[in-house]
Amino acid sequence: MKVIIITDAWHPQVNGVVRTYEHLSEELRKLGHTVKVVGPGSFPFSTPMPGYPEIRLAVMPYKHLKKIINEFQPDCIHIPTEGPLGWAARKYCRKHKKKFSTSYHTHFPDYVAKRVGFLAPFLYKFAYARAKSTIRKFHDKSSRIMIATQSVEDILKDWGFKAPMHRVSRGANLDIFKTGEKTLFKDMKQPIALYVGRVAIEKNIEDFLKMAWDGSKIIVGDGPRLYEFQHKYPDYHFVGRKQGEELAHHYKSSDIFIFPSKTDTFGIVIIEAMASGLPVVGYNVTGPKDIITKPFLGAITDDNLSEAAHKALQCGTQKEREKYAKDHYSWGNAAKQFEAGLVQNSKTVQ
Repeated sequence: MKVIIITDAWHPQVNGVVRTYEHLSEELRKLGHTVKVVGPGSFPFSTPMPGYPEIRLAVMPYKHLKKIINEFQPDCIHIPTEGPLGWAARKYCRKHKKKFSTSYHTHFPDYVAKRVGFLAPFLYKFAYARAKSTIRKFHDKSSRIMIATQSVEDILKDWGFKAPMHRVSRGANLDIFKTGEKTLFKDMKQPIALYVGRVAIEKNIEDFLKMAWDGSKIIVGDGPRLYEFQHKYPDYHFVGRKQGEELAHHYKSSDIFIFPSKTDTFGIVIIEAMASGLPVVGYNVTGPKDIITKPFLGAITDDNLSEAAHKALQCGTQKEREKYAKDHYSWGNAAKQFEAGLVQNSKTVQ
């Protein structure tokens, strides 16, 4: 099959959505499919996303996107994101009577409400309700919504989503993320608590920064609140963005992984940490509660990260967690699930 994936999140961005489609497209090609990923970089005009200058959004992309789709003549059209490209792709499919699938990757209503509420708290509830309505409309004509977990499916159904839903899990690069020698942080106060992700309001990172902890805290990643938090929390170690083997060594050299976000639907970094042998701590929300399902994997909490972290330090072994990640999360299996969720069209352009 010829598969086109039209996403507002793509290179040079570094986030879970980008990594998901990097790996899925690679694995689909191994299965014999032709895959084209279209991101903002494929368009002549783009603008920085408000609050995230490193993320660019395509400006008025419909005409150029139509040309790309018509030239590629895909069998399957998948739309992972609800940004300008996502809406343009949806418009194309509706106009030309093409079936399409979508994905729900981020709790967008929470994301929008947190950012609006940070600037104008009195608008929080309005922003949340409006964003939820917009997201529901975006997915309402999808032939299939791909979701990562049962808890996400339950939430979307509660919100009134009617389109069929299809489960697609996630994976990690298990050749890189694995247990091994601790090469970093030897001179720091132990134990080492690690966070990996964007330094942004929707990631709820300040709960991690405020968490009572007797050892050291390492923050891997960048984002719009990095400068603020570096100055507000000078005793913690903000090391910037890391990738590949360098990131793997940060996992291996830590003792526990903290995932404070309440707006993610999964959290690939949880799998990377688990594969690296780390116990994981998160809130009792979509993502952590779907992944941390065994006592040896870590702990989830309703409101006390510190208490859960001290509990998680005593649970299981590195090898148990590494084996669990290998047995349950691979990009090859995720790609087969994704392949089964795609919907096919006639190639004739109407």
